[in-house]
Amino acid sequence: MHPKVKKRVIINEPAGYIDEILLATDQTFDGKAFVKRLGNTPGVYRMLDVAGKVLYVGKARDLKKRVGSYFNRSGLTPKTRVLITHTCNMEVTVTHTENEALILENNLIKEYQPRYNVLFRDDKSYPYIFMSTKHSYPRLTFHRGGRSKEGRYFGPYPGVGAVRETLNLLQKVFQVRQCEDSFFSNRSRPCLQYQIKRCTAPCVGHISQSNYAQSVKHTMMFLEGKSQQVTEQLAMRMEQASHRLDFEGAARYRDQISSLRHIQERQHVDIDQRDIDVVTSAIKSGVASVQLIFFRDGRHLGDKTFFPKVPGDANAAEVLSAFLPQYYLGRAIPSELILGHEIEDKELLSDAFAEHAGHKVHLATNVRGERRRLLDMANVNIEQALNRRLSSRGAMRQRLESLKEVFNLDELPSRMECFDISHTMGEATVASCVVFDQEGARKSDYRRFNIEGITGGDDYAAMNQAIQRRYKKLRQGDGKIPDILFIDGGKGQLHEAQKVLEELQISDVMLIGIAKGPERKAGAETLFVGGDETPIELPSDSSALHLIQQIRDEAHRFAITGHRARRAKTRRTSPLEGVEGIGPKRRRALLQHFGGIQGIERAGVEDLSSVSGISHDLAKRLYSLFHPDNY
Repeated sequence: MHPKVKKRVIINEPAGYIDEILLATDQTFDGKAFVKRLGNTPGVYRMLDVAGKVLYVGKARDLKKRVGSYFNRSGLTPKTRVLITHTCNMEVTVTHTENEALILENNLIKEYQPRYNVLFRDDKSYPYIFMSTKHSYPRLTFHRGGRSKEGRYFGPYPGVGAVRETLNLLQKVFQVRQCEDSFFSNRSRPCLQYQIKRCTAPCVGHISQSNYAQSVKHTMMFLEGKSQQVTEQLAMRMEQASHRLDFEGAARYRDQISSLRHIQERQHVDIDQRDIDVVTSAIKSGVASVQLIFFRDGRHLGDKTFFPKVPGDANAAEVLSAFLPQYYLGRAIPSELILGHEIEDKELLSDAFAEHAGHKVHLATNVRGERRRLLDMANVNIEQALNRRLSSRGAMRQRLESLKEVFNLDELPSRMECFDISHTMGEATVASCVVFDQEGARKSDYRRFNIEGITGGDDYAAMNQAIQRRYKKLRQGDGKIPDILFIDGGKGQLHEAQKVLEELQISDVMLIGIAKGPERKAGAETLFVGGDETPIELPSDSSALHLIQQIRDEAHRFAITGHRARRAKTRRTSPLEGVEGIGPKRRRALLQHFGGIQGIERAGVEDLSSVSGISHDLAKRLYSLFHPDNY
């Protein structure tokens, strides 16, 4: 065995696998020597820093191949390269199966909270609705925590609000008591809930035990997703009451049916009455989010948004893949999860979830129909949640403080602007200018510029024109000069901005160019400040970089939407509309005569002038429109 590697074997009988732990014993970690001692078995590996703190936990189908891949000379991401430079030790646990490795990885991530893993923190147990069936007059109530009481548990629900809303609806419709047993046992007269028709007062015998049991039965059927059957039974009872001439009782059943149908309209989704969770993830300007939407028995119970801690260069699929086992192992798992991204180890996760839940768990990604609509709804929700998070005052303040520190500013910038250029092969070029202040995006100050009179595709000229048009107006007093001007581009675009500002004698603006990193990957941007030739590369987890990315992405979005609108308008407009002397009638005559624009393009001057209403001079102007080099 290599002198820098020791082996320690621990039999972990309760877990059913063997901890065969290999430990590096030297701070100058020899990864290749370490890998030689590994087998081609499933397991979990931990990377440790010089102090023995766990930096990263990972699982592997084949430990030798997976761990060995970290010590290749090429192909590693920037995050992985940094991780390897900080790794001074490794531990490996061999498991019998890949499923065991997945579960152990999840447990170790929760225990050690490693810096380079995607971390999901949610220690709260989820709320349930509890029906105390042991009691003669069962109680319906909110429940959180262990489920040791005798009775029925319904859920879990995404949050307290969803439980309270459901309890409120059930109280209105079925009037099952929700009071404490001690309160129930000591009543001599009905409480306020009876007076406002939220309870049938079983505490003082205002309802028989059999009728109360029927209400309890209907309540549980509703919570099981059998609301249609409840409605049918109530309709039958309404008819029976009507035949008995019990019109007051029939009216009560009628009101219950009406309330139930109203609830069904609000909550029912056509997903085969199955338990389904919709789970998607997204990353924007360095902030990661996961969105869950809960459906139980075809009813929408609510949704929940999480903001896990992620490494700087993680992508949305990696966040989702890391989130799923951390969230679901240890919880009730529905029969189907609709996922917003294709993830690695999908089959492995499905098998592990099925083993944990005791039933088959389907992980669906390419969905259609109603399921596609549910996923689209989750994507809209997550986009809005990220926007709210990014625009919150606390987050904005923190990012501005970081920006001030990075660029040695005297005070927090009060106004920032960013320019971007968008076109398709030089067609319909549009420049955008977005504005941010200390509150976030200031959309009322956004501007777009349709770029004219330049060679198509010349981004430098487009940037020059846009900045000149923008700051000429500002120089004349029409608006405010920003503290920082961001340019989406490298040295060339930045140089054009510098030229314009010098011409306009604007000298108190910090200029920062944002050059995209390799493969245009977020977190790898290079920043150029003013005339400084030395580029700045901020860490991928820098709050200042996240703010710059947010502003740059907003400028990009605003430019693209403007460009697409302009391009669509141009393509809907006939080129004949730009020729003086050709109105609707002559345009129609030309199109009819030549069969369309292509026929007009191919026609000569004499052919054009043969059309009724087209003079020789007009024909020459028209010909020059399509053949500018010949005329």
